[in-house]
This record gives sequence, structure tokens and C-alpha cells, in this order.
Amino acid sequence: MDKILEAVVMSSYPNNVKQGLVRRVIEAAKQPMDSEQCWSMLELSTKLYLTGDTKYKREIGKEVLEVYGHYHPEEFEEFFNVRFLLSLLQEGYGPLGKRSHYVLDYIQLGLQFVLESPSANSIFSLLRIEVLRKVCERPSPKQCAKISKLLTQHPQCIPTGKHQVLFCQQLIRCIGQFQCVSEGEEDIMEFLEQVNKVSGLLQRIWRTQTSAILPSLKELFTIISSTEEQEAPSNALASVVQFVPLELMDGVIRNLTNDDSITDVQMMTAIGRMIDWVSWPLGKNIDKWIIALLKGLAAVKKFSILIEVTLSKIEKVFSKLLYPIVREGALSVLQYMLLSFQHSHEAFHLLLPHIPRLVASLKKEDSNSAASSLEQLAELIHCMFFRFSGFPDLYEPVLEAVKALPIPNEDRIKHLLGQNAWTSQKNELACFYPRLASKSETGKIGLINLGNTCYMNSIIQSLFMASDFRHSVLNLTEGNSQPLMTKLQWLFAFLEHSQ
Repeated sequence: MDKILEAVVMSSYPNNVKQGLVRRVIEAAKQPMDSEQCWSMLELSTKLYLTGDTKYKREIGKEVLEVYGHYHPEEFEEFFNVRFLLSLLQEGYGPLGKRSHYVLDYIQLGLQFVLESPSANSIFSLLRIEVLRKVCERPSPKQCAKISKLLTQHPQCIPTGKHQVLFCQQLIRCIGQFQCVSEGEEDIMEFLEQVNKVSGLLQRIWRTQTSAILPSLKELFTIISSTEEQEAPSNALASVVQFVPLELMDGVIRNLTNDDSITDVQMMTAIGRMIDWVSWPLGKNIDKWIIALLKGLAAVKKFSILIEVTLSKIEKVFSKLLYPIVREGALSVLQYMLLSFQHSHEAFHLLLPHIPRLVASLKKEDSNSAASSLEQLAELIHCMFFRFSGFPDLYEPVLEAVKALPIPNEDRIKHLLGQNAWTSQKNELACFYPRLASKSETGKIGLINLGNTCYMNSIIQSLFMASDFRHSVLNLTEGNSQPLMTKLQWLFAFLEHSQ
């Protein structure tokens, strides 16, 4: 029967004629037959499925496998054994250099017929090891999606224990290397679907094993904070963050911002890459994580990081307001960046050339999303006019662009500026001791020039801004043997903690 089927499939008959003949062979397969004939048919169907050069041949292979799995379960189980699957996963199927791309699909297809068999546990154990090995090899987005589909349908094959944590971390490493190879709409949609399947698997694992979340996030931060890679990690990593429970946010951010092992350069790199995630179209809650980290950095007085990141990224965030699919998140991040950057007009002035064009574009779009964004943008602009009022000529084109939009009252403006400033979290005693609220809006203080100490002051302040040096000085054990270092330690303590 296998020879007949192969001859039919390989013949030059029209597909409708082939289909009729194939249907007869498949119907005949539902009848009892000897083991040897079953094996021959299973080998042929495997060959058609894994090496067929047309979709039609693969469909025939699939139909035959399903029939034999259903009507000849004992022979199928004997054929679909651990040794055979290990060979498929490690060596592939077909001639060397032409491995089949459908091995994972084939295994997923066959698994449904052996779930209740005595060999099922052995197969699950094998797959738990092999899927971990596969993700460590950094497969393509398409292959990662196939692994995710297999494990989502058959969660018994998900690695367990320590291997599960490692699997999640390696899967995140894979996502960090994902790139869409084409700019065509169909290819982009396929890429997004693949990323969704992979990140969806992580969500499934995290739901049942919450202990895997924090090690996974640590791996994610390691990737985005790395300064060694020449190429930035994929923005597809944003798809991972959306599945992290928001109730974990405060603890995660607090740990990050208070971790002395993370250098300022690493933190700056990480937050910069996170801000780039506003362009990821499928991310939910990404803006909340970005804003939480920005607030966390302000709380620990990392103002130099906030300044540099804001100036380097604010124009990119602003440009995303053009795209409805990412507009809401981008606007949230933009609002926080502008309203918190109150010590200087520099960030706002970077946007001035772009505002009239964006306003015109949003008016032309004529949608609810655009109308809502215009109102929020106008409110934001008037807050900036109020805060940095000394540039009327520079603001004239922007005023013209937003003149038809609502103007917030002064109380509303003061409220927005007050609650978003980097130093808005005042000391509880500030109302009783006004000097406690006298710091610069950057959160920093300087040294008074005593008439001839300006050069020394600048050197000391530069040393203070070198975070590793500052931490070393502040952590010194006080002693009489180093009086100069003791005085420097006191001075650094005042620069850090006083007003």
C-alpha cells in the first residue's frame, strides 16, 4: 500500500485525481493490517511530512499519520519511540545539510496519540531536556514559536525545577536576538505572532511557577544593561515585561535602583533601551514600567542618568505619537519625561521644531485617539510655557499650532508640575523646616566659593560625581590615621544628604 501511495503522490496526475486515489488508500488504512505494512506506511508518511517539497505532500503525510495514530495505536507507539525522537531532534531528518524545518510540528502531531501510552513519560522526559538544549542554541523566531506551541499544547514537556528557570532565562536570551528580516506587512505580522507565542509561553510558566519570574527579570536586565554588545537587543523583549504582574513592580524597581553593583553606565543603557520599547506595538504596561524606573532613579538621586537619558530619547518618544497603536504608552512616557525635567528648558526646546507638524498630523487623522492626544499634548505644552516663560519668540509657532485647543488653568498647571518634579517627594519635615526644601531641582547641591576655592570646588564636585569613588569614600572606616580622607568623607556626606 505504501508503494501505491508514493506512486500516486509523485505522479503527474492533477491534484483532484490524486486526492481521490489518496482518499481510497486512507480509507483502506482504517482496516486491520499487519505491523510491517503499518511501519512502511508510517515511514512514508514521515518522509512526506518532513521532506515534502510542497504543502500538498506534507498534508498527505499529516493525514496518513493521523489515521495510523488513531486506528493502529500499538504500531504507532512502537514507531514513535524515544530513540527515533532523539534522532529527529539531534540529527534531524533527511540528507546532511538539508534538515527538515518541520521536526517540531511532526513531534507535536504525533504526541497526541501516545499521551496515554506506557512510553509517554519517557518521551516527556526526553523533550524536557531537548527543548532546553534547543533554546540554548538560539533558534530563529519561527523555531522558537514552534517550541512554544509544542509546550503550550503539551505542558508536560516544559522543563521542571532549576531547568525551568534556566529555560525561561534562555528563552529571554532568544527573544533578545529576534529580528524581523523583512519590512513587508505580512512578514511583520508573522513576526509579531511568533513573538507573542514565545512570550505567551513565559506567561504560562510564570502563572504556575511564580518563583521563575524574578530570575527571568534579572536575566532580562542583564541583557538590556550590557554595554559589551555592539548591537542593541531586540525591542521584542518588551513583550516579556507585559506579562510581569504589576504588584511586583515596586519591589523590582527598588532592588534595581538600590543595587550598588549596577554601574551608572549600565543603568543608563538599560533605561535607554526600555524607553525604545515604546515603539513595540504589542506591549501592555510597558509605559508603567518605564515611568516606575524613572521615578525610582529620581528617588535615589540618579539625576545625571535621568538628564542624559531624557535628552537623548525624548525626541524619539515624541515621534511615536504619530502611530495610534503605540500612542497611548508613548504619551504617558513623554508626559513624565517633560514634567519631571524642570531644572532646564533643554528637553522641551528639543521638541519645539516637531510640535506644529505633529499637531497638524493629529488634526488630520480625525480620530478619538488623536483628539484625546491633542488635548493632553496641549496641556503639557502650556505647562512648559508656564515653567519656562522667557522665550516668547521661540514659542510663537507652537502657540499658533495649539491656539484652538483648551488651555489648562493655573492651578492645574501647578498641580502637574508639583507632582511630577524629580524632587516632589519632599522630606516629611519640610513644612516645619523650610531650608529642607531648598535643594536645586536636580536634587544636587554644590560648594560655596570662598573667594579663591573655585578650582578646588570643581575638582571635589567632579570626584563626588564619580559614583564608584564616592561610594568608596563614604564606606571608609573612620580613623585618625587618615584625617584628610575623613574630612573628604564628611564633605561627601554633606553633598549627598544635606540641603
